[in-house]
Amino acid sequence: MLFPDFRARRLREKEPFRRMIRETTLTVNDFILPLFAIEGKGVKNPIPSMPGQFQLTCDNLVKAVKEAKEVGIPAVMLFGLPDKKDELATRAYASDGIVQKAIKSVKNAVPEMAIITDVCLCQYTDHGHCGMVQKGKIDNDASLDLLAKTALSHAKAGADMVAPSDMMDGRVGEIRETLDEEGFSGTPIMSYAVKYASAFYGPFRQAADSAPQFGDRRSYQMDPANSLEAIREATMDIEEGADIIMVKPALSYLDIIHRLKDEIDLPIAAYSVSGEYAMIKAAELNGWIDGKKVMMETLLSIKRAGADIILTYFAVEAAKELNR
Repeated sequence: MLFPDFRARRLREKEPFRRMIRETTLTVNDFILPLFAIEGKGVKNPIPSMPGQFQLTCDNLVKAVKEAKEVGIPAVMLFGLPDKKDELATRAYASDGIVQKAIKSVKNAVPEMAIITDVCLCQYTDHGHCGMVQKGKIDNDASLDLLAKTALSHAKAGADMVAPSDMMDGRVGEIRETLDEEGFSGTPIMSYAVKYASAFYGPFRQAADSAPQFGDRRSYQMDPANSLEAIREATMDIEEGADIIMVKPALSYLDIIHRLKDEIDLPIAAYSVSGEYAMIKAAELNGWIDGKKVMMETLLSIKRAGADIILTYFAVEAAKELNR
């Protein structure tokens, strides 16, 4: 039997060789841990559709951040569940809002942890949409001022970076201008520039109590069928002042991550969303897969596609695996 001169298995047989030629490497520095903050004290509410994840009052949130720091995770992303909602999302930008209080609590306890805040209105509006509603429709331009006020309130509370996720046209420019005018020109913006209208967000909407009360979000989030549109969205946000471009979700959009990596020169973040996490956890709990191995393979695929940063609910668990 004839064999080619090159045999790929020669470099696969021994673990040291496999390590030496490995093309893609995950590290703890790749991860951002999303966390959900709620009002009160001493509360740690399990999220049924996301085993191992919780809604946390500030005292317990600080404990979660300390655990993340201990395993080397460099940043957390904060989402807030307000004590009340209204048409104008007033608790989103209130100085005593839940995210604003969470920022201060974390900064006081773990000052070296980078805090990124989600800037959106859906958790704070009584209708559950990411912008203002006028006559049953989302009013893009009327939403921009409130989004900028929200980002500014986060920066004033001590956030190290803001991340608008609403997908309103022009919001990055509005936020950048507002931050600059108020003395926060050094605060970076991680834009959810390429956010698809995805079915993978279901568990998050339970966790953040942010499901729309009517209609859906397809009028402002992207059509999953589109690829070229991702380039247009990212380019617009870069021109408006974004410092990092995010793709959301991750697994079903690895091609989009790869394409953006080839076409733009800013760091690329990918959000491995709640539905991706929930599917792996559910299969693991049923004994159908090796959860840890699938977790690591999934995260590796996101990194291999071109992501520089991965937002993942697996962050602590994956960091512990990497630190072994």
